[in-house]
Amino acid sequence: MTMTRTSSRLLLAATAALSLLVAGCTAGPNYHRPSVPPPPAAYKETPPPPPPNGNWKSAQPSDTAIRGKWWEIYNDQQLNALEDKVAVDNQTLKASYEQYLQATEQIRVARADYYPTLSAGPSVSRTRESYNTANTLPGTTHYQYNTFGIQGQASWEPDLWGQVRRTVEEARATAQADAAQTADVELSLRAELATDYFELRGLDSDKRLLDNTVKADTDYLNLTQVRFKGGVATDVDVAQAETQLETVKAQSIDVGVARAQFEHAIATLIGVSASTFSLPFMPLDLPLPVIPTGVPSELLERRPDISAAERRADAANAQIGIAITAYYPNVNLNGVGGFESQNAGTWIQGPSALWSLGASATELLFDAGRRHALTQQARDAYEAQTANYRQSVLTAFQEVEDNLAALHVLDDESIAQGRAVDSARRSLQISTRRYKGGVTTYLEVLTAQTTQLSDERTQTDIVTRQFAASVGLVKALGGGWSTAQLPKF
Repeated sequence: MTMTRTSSRLLLAATAALSLLVAGCTAGPNYHRPSVPPPPAAYKETPPPPPPNGNWKSAQPSDTAIRGKWWEIYNDQQLNALEDKVAVDNQTLKASYEQYLQATEQIRVARADYYPTLSAGPSVSRTRESYNTANTLPGTTHYQYNTFGIQGQASWEPDLWGQVRRTVEEARATAQADAAQTADVELSLRAELATDYFELRGLDSDKRLLDNTVKADTDYLNLTQVRFKGGVATDVDVAQAETQLETVKAQSIDVGVARAQFEHAIATLIGVSASTFSLPFMPLDLPLPVIPTGVPSELLERRPDISAAERRADAANAQIGIAITAYYPNVNLNGVGGFESQNAGTWIQGPSALWSLGASATELLFDAGRRHALTQQARDAYEAQTANYRQSVLTAFQEVEDNLAALHVLDDESIAQGRAVDSARRSLQISTRRYKGGVTTYLEVLTAQTTQLSDERTQTDIVTRQFAASVGLVKALGGGWSTAQLPKF
């Protein structure tokens, strides 16, 4: 419709007044971080102290928290080089980061609704009217004419009820959740790489042990064959020595299967082809560092998965407000302005100007309960996200306690196993002297050999498990991440 200038000014003034009146109206509940079970004053499974045999590297007194490049606490240059490749070449991490970038663009999409949309463009047309219509006036000769026009249009839906504000709030929280999720993916990948790396080096330690045992068993076989030729030993002794030697050889060869699998897994984690990647033989002779745990109350701020769950609860809360705005009317303001003429020469002139301003409001009167169902659905989604957040907190404390307990128990087990290995070695020495002196058969030596090898392999496995548990503890503590790293939008 076309209005006078006075009417248009009144319309603009009324719209501005209405916008100011309801500018502070935002539908839906404001977000408050959901409550969680209070953290304990200290962890139940306290970290074990460095053992007296010096296998652990003590943390410095100032190390109250894990640093960003947490893998450097192991002082392994090969591990450091591998970890540096994760952020550059790992495709899973790249995919997660791209998802985060999508979420950041969604914030811009949501914020665009704060502003009106504008469009403009020229138009040229040639029209021929019918000679025989009812609108044709007698004596009219101009049934064909040109129309030259250029118009601009503006449309704006004021955010009277806070729908846009809630949408921006949701997009912002979702982007922060994706950022925390990306950090969690990176932490998981780095922890998996470190665990695979230590497992591989543990297998190298196992192979070194088996290869040394093969050399020792070869000496025992030679001794038995000499004694057999001298008539001191029996053919059964020789067969038992040969069996022991070949069994250990087979075990040494079998280690290569698992080692190859860990090597291939590491290649995939750093984004290279498994066919072109290899790691040198490296037994696990590193000192195991003490992991600084901090206090339990800090855990909620240091776990990216907890932060992601909390941010998704915020996004779900904003969805409630978005659903509630459907109960309010939609108000739309629009305007058109430009020039239109039948002659190109008078196209852009004052008399050819045209404009119109308008406003509309639409209220949905009946939808068979659809708005109510969508609002309740949004509330249910928020409760679900709140439950996920609380569960992530409980899971985090469980994982920390699990790995602290593992380190504590493995420390005690390592000490006991060390004594078992010493006893097994002394037993083999005694049995060997008895066999050489003709006091006993080779069966006693064979039993001592088997016991010693089993105990030594168990000791090697414990060391590998200690390193895996230490990596698990780092991951459970958040790997040096904190909520301060969340992006601000």
